[in-house]
Amino acid sequence: MTSEIDLYVGKRLRRRRRLLGLTQQSLAEQVGIRFQQIQKYECGANRVSAARLFELSEALSVPIQYFYEGLSSHDPLFHDPDPDVIAPDVLSKKETMDLVRAYYSMGEAPRKHLLDLAKSLEANTKPNLRLVST
Repeated sequence: MTSEIDLYVGKRLRRRRRLLGLTQQSLAEQVGIRFQQIQKYECGANRVSAARLFELSEALSVPIQYFYEGLSSHDPLFHDPDPDVIAPDVLSKKETMDLVRAYYSMGEAPRKHLLDLAKSLEANTKPNLRLVST
């Protein structure tokens, strides 16, 4: 039975893997398992053992606590979301990672212009959104 914590750990795993530009296959090879197992971890179908979590944290260059950051009984994951908060899992989406990579591949001046444009568009759509820190 999948728990909310298993889902949360899986989302954090996927987010970090994508941020580093790794495929499920390449991460699986680093820790000596099949890519299907990474898929199961990321969707929360399988629990990640303590030993495997250690191996994944090493492969992804994060401390083990990274997978639990922001997770508590007071976390929005366990409650109705605040309408003014962007869900933390937005960072695990491929589109978001593509946008971040494209943004940082630009020079400083184009990045500033793009950020100014995004802020002006945001002001016209849904003001006062904030990202839940994780």
